[in-house]
Amino acid sequence: MDKKSLVKKPSEKRIQYTIGSEHYTLYEEVGQGVSALVHRALCNPLNEIVAIKILDFERDKCDLDRVSREAQIMVLVDHPNVLKSHCSFVCDQNLWVVMPYMAGGSCLHILKAAHPDGLGEVVIATVLREVLKGLEYLHDHGYIHRDVKAGNILIDSRGGIKLGDFGVSAYLFDSGDRQRIRNTFVGTPCWMAPEVMEQLHGYDCKADIWSFGITALELAHGHAPFSKYPPMKVLLMTLQNAPPGLDYERDKKFSKSFRQMIASCLVKDPSKRPSAKKLLKHPFFKQARSSDYISRTLLEGLPALGDRIKDLKRKEEDMLAQKKIPDGQKEEMSQVLCHNHSQRH
Repeated sequence: MDKKSLVKKPSEKRIQYTIGSEHYTLYEEVGQGVSALVHRALCNPLNEIVAIKILDFERDKCDLDRVSREAQIMVLVDHPNVLKSHCSFVCDQNLWVVMPYMAGGSCLHILKAAHPDGLGEVVIATVLREVLKGLEYLHDHGYIHRDVKAGNILIDSRGGIKLGDFGVSAYLFDSGDRQRIRNTFVGTPCWMAPEVMEQLHGYDCKADIWSFGITALELAHGHAPFSKYPPMKVLLMTLQNAPPGLDYERDKKFSKSFRQMIASCLVKDPSKRPSAKKLLKHPFFKQARSSDYISRTLLEGLPALGDRIKDLKRKEEDMLAQKKIPDGQKEEMSQVLCHNHSQRH
């Protein structure tokens, strides 16, 4: 399958989003990254609220080719569980990427704001089933996401779940050789598969399945395994230790089915991990509910996203000022400071 298979058929109606910054009114900032800011905004001609990711080419020598490729991929995406981009355009030294506004923010935001010790099993099953559908779509079309984690699982105002941030995703059929294996080192150490760390034989879409398993633990506990350690220690522990999992004693509230689902993802040999398609058939996902359930369980009573982001930033800047953060948690901090809906670079 090549890129063309992602494009909607011409017969299907598409809303045209206007090119040019003069057609948008920027509101509050809802995310910040190394070389990107995300704003809630109004598309004036359509009178529609959107999110706009503004990438600065000058700062940090932003890789224009990679960013343009990312923007093109996001426009082609057509799946309810993967964040797409409506359009993108250059304005001064910036690339503006116009996307749907995900009012719930990311699962990372929600963990930090309201569920620091993790979510209940039915909520986790519901969220992860939708993420898996998104991964199945991406893998079928030759992509590896390469940065699956709670910070990149986005929730819209109705409880719909989308996998976001192709900040590091790679189209696997680049250069026409249909090479399905990557050798580049990207992603976040806590969520990174051993074969990505080792850099020996490259890796394929099974790397996302490992990250998916780590994300399941992150949603269950409120943080990823090894998150309190510095990145180099995380690399060593991932390569040398037995894979992490749910603990029989500490995690009694979770089902055997959940424990087995996670264990099947966190196998060091990628060939022994299930595909996204196969994993969707796991009995664990039978308990998954609707988007209404997510809306009722996770979103009701939460402050607006912009206010939550401000509050989290304030809390974490206070903690940094008081030097109360263990070394490894700085990665987690920077995630919160760098995510809207986790549109991070």
